Amino acid sequence: MEMLSDVLQPYKELVGSVAAIVTIGQMFSGSFICYDVYKQGNTRGITIAPFLGGVVMSLLNLKYGYILRDDKMIQVNLVGLALNIVYVLVYFHYTSEKVKVWAKIGLAGAFTVALLGYAEMEDPKLVENRFGTIITAFMFYLIASPLFGLREIIKNQSTEGLPFPIIFSGAIVTFMWLLYGIILKNKFLIIQNVVAVILCSIQLSLFVIYPSKRATEERIQNVVAVILCSIQLSLFVIYPSKRATKEKVKAKAKKAD
Repeated sequence: MEMLSDVLQPYKELVGSVAAIVTIGQMFSGSFICYDVYKQGNTRGITIAPFLGGVVMSLLNLKYGYILRDDKMIQVNLVGLALNIVYVLVYFHYTSEKVKVWAKIGLAGAFTVALLGYAEMEDPKLVENRFGTIITAFMFYLIASPLFGLREIIKNQSTEGLPFPIIFSGAIVTFMWLLYGIILKNKFLIIQNVVAVILCSIQLSLFVIYPSKRATEERIQNVVAVILCSIQLSLFVIYPSKRATKEKVKAKAKKAD
């Protein structure tokens, strides 16, 4: 691992940027689920869990990014937070069980506030490791959650209930963050993403064993198309044009005068 880290060290900025960009791209995969909700006019057979989990995870990783003072993590999770809030709003608009959804939102909110409060009160020397452990455990839960219905998948021999866009794009993203974690020699990023890659691979294998009625090939093409488009958009966020940067510098200079 040390040797691989040393080999990848010169590419730290490149790998970090690519990881940030594909993560932003992956965050748009929730739009496929929202489109399914829109087409059927309700949320039957679709859970809000991926969206609420996305909001909670974005907030926790945003805090962890501030603890690590990692600008890329902060940028990525700000975008993720905004997108997942939009997905939650779309889901809430179409659901007929608004009371139950409100209860889940309240529970997710209380859970998030409790963990953020803990991060604020914890000893600064210990918070990075302990808060990182909490995020790792929660991440494992989110990624493994689609497998909780494995018995039904095997029984029905169908993967219709699994969020394919999120799983497929998640496999790509976790691999990139695994490389970034190796470069940083951050054990939490490494452990998180090794397990995440394994879990995503297991879930993807289910689509091969039990293909859904919808053409998997077509879904892959659609996911890749959205990721590529969102990557292009995210490039403007991460790497603003020289002209825009110069204008910002001039504006700051004028204010200073």
